[in-house]
Amino acid sequence: MNVTALAGGVGGAKLLVGLDRALDPGALTAIVNTGDDAVIYGVHVSPDIDIVTYWLAGIADFARGWGIAGDSFTVVDSLAALGGESWFRLGDRDFGTCLYRSLRLRDGASLSAATDEIRRELGVSSRVLPATDDVLRTLVHTTDDRTLEFQHYFVRERQRPEVAAVTYSGSEESKPAPGVIDSIASADMVVVCPSNPVLSVGPVLAVNGVRDALRVHPNVVAVTPIVRGAALKGPADRILKSMGYGSSAASVAQMYSDFVDIFVVDSSDEGQAEDIAAAGVTAKVLDTMMPDRDASYRLAQEILAA
Repeated sequence: MNVTALAGGVGGAKLLVGLDRALDPGALTAIVNTGDDAVIYGVHVSPDIDIVTYWLAGIADFARGWGIAGDSFTVVDSLAALGGESWFRLGDRDFGTCLYRSLRLRDGASLSAATDEIRRELGVSSRVLPATDDVLRTLVHTTDDRTLEFQHYFVRERQRPEVAAVTYSGSEESKPAPGVIDSIASADMVVVCPSNPVLSVGPVLAVNGVRDALRVHPNVVAVTPIVRGAALKGPADRILKSMGYGSSAASVAQMYSDFVDIFVVDSSDEGQAEDIAAAGVTAKVLDTMMPDRDASYRLAQEILAA
């Protein structure tokens, strides 16, 4: 069975770990959000790509969710001691990944080529594809009339501003990275991971051709990122409310209703199954909590059996 998954952030990484374990080696392809990418400290940072790759490689700082377990922060701390900005905490080994990526991009390699080289060196058998090799950036428009680059909103301002709208700069010109559309078309199942629907899944869907490819696929399964009206991690619930969608599993199902066939709702929200069905999507009730890798594996198995 071949599975392609759309992912970003820790929620996506957790489910990918389970899918990777449940499938044969090489049978999983992850299409990952690049809207979070930025140039910081002079290097190209791809936070979601690195989170996914580190989790699949088994080296992630699982408690924190991002970065590499046991990493030091000598470079950033030294920068701060010299009076430089250090609000983005990039670990030393993590910095090495970003520096390698930056050098490869400078030499003319594509983001997808550099990503593939890194995942191979880290021993990841599943494919990791950026949604696009083009420059696509998530911009957060706040209720106090500011436009923030994603990392400024998410890290520097710690997600405190209220969000009026989110746009994806560069999406109109973006092309899917090599393999993205083919991996969707050839998959036996496409899984939309429980990632933030606006900040993580939204940029992937904004790449030209991706949403259309999902619409014609016969077996697209999405997993709710909202449980009991709240996000398990991050600001998804606040953003959905402030943008007028409503913070519920049924609200996310409605957002995905043009391309999703089955929407997995948490067992604690079983009462929303009728609302999900009203959106033209089949609801499947499962325990979606993933406190550890065994729980991720259990949920992945249940999704694959859907």
